[in-house]
Amino acid sequence: MPITVHAVRSVPKAATASIAMVTSEAASSGVDGFDAAVLDMAGFEGKADQVHLQPAEGGFAGLIGLGPAAKVTAATVRRAAAVLARSCSRHARVAVRLAAGTDLDTGAARQALAEGAVLGAYRYTEYKSGAADTDGDGGQPKLTRVDVVGSTSTAAKEALERGAAIAGAVCLARDLANEPGGSLTAPAFADKAAEVARDAGLEVKVWTEAEIRAERLGGVLGVNRGSTQPPRFVEVTYEPEGDPAAVLAYVGKGITFDAGGLSIKTAQGMMAMKMDMCGAAAIIGAMSVLPAVGAPVRVKGYLPMTDNMLGGDATRPGDVLTIRNGKTIEVLNTDAEGRLILADALSLACEDEPDAIVDLATLTGACMVALGPSIAGLMGNDESLIDEIRAAADRAGERVWPLPLPADYAKQFESNVADMKNIGGTHGGALTAGLILQQFVADGICWAHLDIAGPARAESDDGEISKGGTGFGVRTLVELARSYAPSG
Repeated sequence: MPITVHAVRSVPKAATASIAMVTSEAASSGVDGFDAAVLDMAGFEGKADQVHLQPAEGGFAGLIGLGPAAKVTAATVRRAAAVLARSCSRHARVAVRLAAGTDLDTGAARQALAEGAVLGAYRYTEYKSGAADTDGDGGQPKLTRVDVVGSTSTAAKEALERGAAIAGAVCLARDLANEPGGSLTAPAFADKAAEVARDAGLEVKVWTEAEIRAERLGGVLGVNRGSTQPPRFVEVTYEPEGDPAAVLAYVGKGITFDAGGLSIKTAQGMMAMKMDMCGAAAIIGAMSVLPAVGAPVRVKGYLPMTDNMLGGDATRPGDVLTIRNGKTIEVLNTDAEGRLILADALSLACEDEPDAIVDLATLTGACMVALGPSIAGLMGNDESLIDEIRAAADRAGERVWPLPLPADYAKQFESNVADMKNIGGTHGGALTAGLILQQFVADGICWAHLDIAGPARAESDDGEISKGGTGFGVRTLVELARSYAPSG
């Protein structure tokens, strides 16, 4: 369970660690309760993420650096809070005080602190025997509560509650991503999505294989042909109180395990493919918290779910699939399957005529080549929507970068036997994948695509990022739903 975060007036006696966040200026001028000589010997200068802990009456006292006051942002506080949670993981209850002397809005700072603390404390222990050692040093994380010392006003409490709720949604997405593909099959994934949706007060509909066939989702069925597990398609809807300010569609890739189909992946390339459903997981996580944050827009999620296996009747290279909107795709590489199931989902989303569509997918290794492992690629057909997503991602502390969709690159996926091929040329794979998705977006509908292949998974802990599934995209989608305004 995620830790809880509370607003308190003073350090509770039950807290066994009392931590202060400090800027580098504060550290250089001296900190009450800390001997300057001791800090100097420890080399503590208040640099970002720098930690100093020392024994104190009843437990420990400590400092966490934020760096220069002029450079402190919500992201700085979020990282520092995550460092705090990891550094104090052996304490059941920790008190923390925000730094003074910065220009950061206190509401934003408190929300970021709560997010960082919850995300920094995250551990996936479902398959650890007896919740075995997760830190690698023989002990168990005990942290269950963080008390934020200072204001206990309604606004202060709401900021902490909002941050903790959003971080809890990220942790949900992480849990889904970290679950093995053999247990999180498409039916199990759909059942979990439905459970989460109902618990959050959302509307949900789960399509069976028969319904998917009746609704002509040829991409989903084509990818699923090699599997013994039936596909699912999940629709989740959030209705705000009162008239919605706008209507958003969130489309997420839900490949529960990607073996590559008959175009089989290498053993190395298959190791992390249980996480090929991170787009769908991010949408489930984000939508689960929309009621709690009071998003003013209507949001509908479209989540195709299947694995991509090598059964006896698997889709063969050269087969042609007919997508929901009637367009046909010649499948020349069965490992380029995400665009096939997203084509159906995008077609369905367009039929509902939303103000904008945003899709998330661990789509291409090419995007990782272009932007590295920590930045998502952002493409689309509407600059205003792209700008809104970039701004939302910046506020949420998730990194995205715009990439082009050059129309002339569409020549690379022209087919002699169908409307298009499912792959482009040797280079620019992230762009041609985006262009293929664009073929299934109806004219006049604003659309953006986030390729999250890199940041959906991390090799190590880093700030609020956890090793394994990161839950990337949840915070951006929530922030977009809170702030979205249709262009024009």
